Amino acid sequence: NTGEKFTTLDGKERTLEGDMLMICDGEKPVAVAGVMGGLNSEIEETTSRVLIESACFDPTSVRRTAKRLGLGTDASHRFERGVDPDGTLTALNRAAQLMVAVGGGTLVGGVIDERPVVIENKPVELSADATNRLLGTSLSRDEIAEILGSVEFGVKTIDEDRLTVTPPSFRVDVARPEDLMEEVARLRGYNNIRVTFPVIPAEANRPTETMMARNRVKDRMAAFGFSEVISYSFIGENACDRLRIGDKDPRRRMLGIRNPITEDQGVMRTSLIPGLLETMNRNLAWQNRTLRLFEVGKVFLSNGQESLPEEIEMTGGLWTGLRDEAAWHRKETPCDFYDLKGVVEGLLEQLGVGAVQYTAMSGDDCFYTRPGHTARILSGDTELGLIGEVHPEVLKAFDLKQTAFVFELNLDRLMPMISDEKQAVPLPRFPAVARDISLIVDRNVEAAELIEAVRAAERDLVEDVFLFDVYEGKNMPAGKKSISFRIIYRSHQETLEDDMVTAMHEEIATMLLKRFDATFPT
Repeated sequence: NTGEKFTTLDGKERTLEGDMLMICDGEKPVAVAGVMGGLNSEIEETTSRVLIESACFDPTSVRRTAKRLGLGTDASHRFERGVDPDGTLTALNRAAQLMVAVGGGTLVGGVIDERPVVIENKPVELSADATNRLLGTSLSRDEIAEILGSVEFGVKTIDEDRLTVTPPSFRVDVARPEDLMEEVARLRGYNNIRVTFPVIPAEANRPTETMMARNRVKDRMAAFGFSEVISYSFIGENACDRLRIGDKDPRRRMLGIRNPITEDQGVMRTSLIPGLLETMNRNLAWQNRTLRLFEVGKVFLSNGQESLPEEIEMTGGLWTGLRDEAAWHRKETPCDFYDLKGVVEGLLEQLGVGAVQYTAMSGDDCFYTRPGHTARILSGDTELGLIGEVHPEVLKAFDLKQTAFVFELNLDRLMPMISDEKQAVPLPRFPAVARDISLIVDRNVEAAELIEAVRAAERDLVEDVFLFDVYEGKNMPAGKKSISFRIIYRSHQETLEDDMVTAMHEEIATMLLKRFDATFPT
């Protein structure tokens, strides 16, 4: 019955479903058919009598049951792939023989053989011409018959070309002519088949890694509602001054152009940000005040006027104006730092980049973005880029009248981290328990540090941690702030009891108090 509990040999309680096949002793279930036996029928030191069962189970049923229970065993692996339906009695006799010989048992005669469905091996028609055409061989009909007969296939002749082949019972994997052709090739010897080369009608070059990464970024940014812009690779010589770039920053290494188109395009760009800000300026002039833009392209760092520059693949984005398009049923809300941060988080997640962190940048490291409103983007120890609010002085330099938020990512550093691997996570079977916690910490403590500490404390049971409130101001000690976040607890094996969650929550709270010199709000 659906919802019925059953404890398997590994000592874990399983929740059964109505279509799962069980082995019963007439009163109760004693095993999950083809997967694992039950704890209630386990052989112990006091066991004196053993009933041996040998069966052939439907591979589809076993595979479905094992997957739902999350229980992969040697038995399920074998039954999922199909076993010999005629081999059950042979296997039973051999098991009994071994128990007598090795375990010192006494054999009780007699066998009960129940076979509700007789499984007959279906004959398969095989053409010698089709076999030779597919394999590239020149075997006669009789040679093919001899090859298949050598591994216990029943072979009968239909005519000069065709054969009727009946697979043996233990070859449950053979059901069509192509399966027989594979057997012929294997037994004949792959090394005895003449090598030929296929005719390729056209040549196609595989896209480079850079092109593939570039296209993936474009697809995902477009999916987030951003419009791609393509700006000139040439910018004005005063671009670094307008961006407030430091004197020692590598982006000051600009490569001059001998014959520039205009004075504003006299050097190769060292950042994508000037192009995005210029595009914003032109759109604002046309009263397009809500913009979500991105660009993918190279920047160029000079190695001297007579040498080729260092080329770095970058992607950058800009968001200004409203969070959502104006509509009658909602208020006009300006976009903020966290809107663009969510886009960057989504982009990196879609690309399969892991261990991403966002750390605050000091005022000395912030050039074209506002200190206190800028984050460095890291993956492990690798710096990928930054995200932040455009500095007011930069807005003024580009003649921009409204706030904007930008990000830049180094695609060359990002590409080795891009992964196509996908992992399926089963839906939770047990309910989650949420607990909130508020702490007063030093204002320089980042929420990400607290969240990472919580995840590390109870990694198996903490499903999620997220920030929902930060407060600084009235009634708060000088140099302090209040941080509140919610912890979601969940077990994949059982329903968590309130006492267990409370104890765990208190341990985490105590750890945070000590580690971050925090206090509880009064």
